[in-house]
Amino acid sequence: MTNQQFKSGFVSIIGRPNVGKSTFLNRVIGQKIAIMSDKPQTTRNKIQGVYTETDSQIVFIDTPGIHKPKHKLGDFMMKVAQNTLKEVDLILFMVNAVEGYGRGDEFIIERLKNTDTPVFLIINKIDDLHPDKLLPLIEQYKGLYPFAEIVPISALQGNNVDTLLTQIKQRLPEGPQYYPADQVTDHPERFIISELIREKVLHLTREEIPHSIAVAIDSIQRREGGNAVYVAATIVVERDSQKGIVIGKQGTMLKEVGKRARVDIESLLGSKVFLELWVKVQKDWRNKANQLRDFGFREDEY
Repeated sequence: MTNQQFKSGFVSIIGRPNVGKSTFLNRVIGQKIAIMSDKPQTTRNKIQGVYTETDSQIVFIDTPGIHKPKHKLGDFMMKVAQNTLKEVDLILFMVNAVEGYGRGDEFIIERLKNTDTPVFLIINKIDDLHPDKLLPLIEQYKGLYPFAEIVPISALQGNNVDTLLTQIKQRLPEGPQYYPADQVTDHPERFIISELIREKVLHLTREEIPHSIAVAIDSIQRREGGNAVYVAATIVVERDSQKGIVIGKQGTMLKEVGKRARVDIESLLGSKVFLELWVKVQKDWRNKANQLRDFGFREDEY
C-alpha cells in the first residue's frame, strides 16, 4: 500500500484574448476539445479539460478571454470568466510573450487582486521570442503581482509544458478523482461538434463574421444497422450579407466548412460522419437573452 495520496483540483486558465489558452488545453489533454482561431474571443463557454494520471487529476477550465464587454454576449462572457476565479484551486494567468504587457493585462491583474487563490504567470509563445527579452519581461510582471510561480512555455511546441504540469500538481490538495480516467471533458459531444463547426467558419471567413455566428445542432443520429453518424446543424448569422459570405459562391464556402468540420467530428466520434449544414439569419441574436439561452449561453449556471 503506497503512502502517496491522490491529488486533484480545479485550475482556471485566464488571459487576454488570443494568448494561446485553447492551444495549451488541447496540448495537455492530447486531443481537440477547445476550438482554436487567430481571431480573439473564440472561446465562449467554460470548457473543462480533464487530465488524469495515476496519482492525480487536474480539471482545467478555459474561460473566455477577459475584455471590456460591448454587448449582452460580451457581458455574459465576462461574468463566466470572473466567476470562475472564485471556484478554483489555482489560476493560470497566461500572457503572450511577443505582445508583452498591455492594458488588457492591467485589467486582469486588477481583478486578480480580489482573489486569495494562488496565481501562476504563464508566459506563452516563448518560441517566437528572442531569449534575451525573456528575463526583462519576467522582471516586469514580477513587479506587478505576487505570482506563486512564473513559468515560460510554448503551448504550440510543448516546451516546458510537462514542468508546468508538475508544478500545478504540487499545488493541488488531496482529493477525489472527479471524472473517470478516460474522460477528457465534461461537455457533451453535441456542444463540441457545434464548436468544431464554428471553428471552421472562423478560419475560412472574413473579419465581419466571427462574433456574429452561432451553431445549433439540430440532430445527431446513428441509424439502425449502420456505423455512420448523421449530423444536421444550422449556422446562425445576424445579417443577410453574412449569410451570403458563409454560403459562398455556388455554395463553395459552406461545402469547405462542412468538409473540414467532418474530419474533426469523425476523429471525435470514431465513426464515419455525414454532415448537413444550413445557414439562417437571426437579426441581432447576440443582444437577445432568449436566443443566447437557445445557443447554450445560460447565465444562471454561473
